[in-house]
Amino acid sequence: MFQIRPMTRDDWPAVEEIYAEGIATGNATFETSAPRYEEFDASRLRDHRLVAVQDGRIVGWAALSPTSSRECYAGVAEHSVYVAGSMRGRGVGRKLMDALLASADEGGIWTIQTNVFPENAATVALHERVGFRLVGRRDRIAQLHGSWRDTLLLERRV
Repeated sequence: MFQIRPMTRDDWPAVEEIYAEGIATGNATFETSAPRYEEFDASRLRDHRLVAVQDGRIVGWAALSPTSSRECYAGVAEHSVYVAGSMRGRGVGRKLMDALLASADEGGIWTIQTNVFPENAATVALHERVGFRLVGRRDRIAQLHGSWRDTLLLERRV
């Protein structure tokens, strides 16, 4: 079994490794490399960063990012969830999402949104299972490695 706990600065090497592994799949993000810790830290909400740990090893992470600096959007966040390749399909993503959604609810976040590549069927299915709905498809929204990619905009509202 694994446990979910708040992410700390000391977790960064493992979080960065899992992030890079997700990036390498080509179906997780438009990012082409993991950020430095300082960039990650500055762009994520401090009270909404979690890791999944099994036998002392971090096997996944999730975090919320603000979508705007405007006060009226203080309760709207975007999220990320990444699971180590060796642990996919074992419920880690679901546990992380459940804990992240509880954290968001307790923290006054009323909308969580995410953009997912349509080809990432497992991630789309995970989001549907935890209450996200499809808002729309963004055709050719950006390029990754020289190819135009679509994303699905998903959201969960309280």
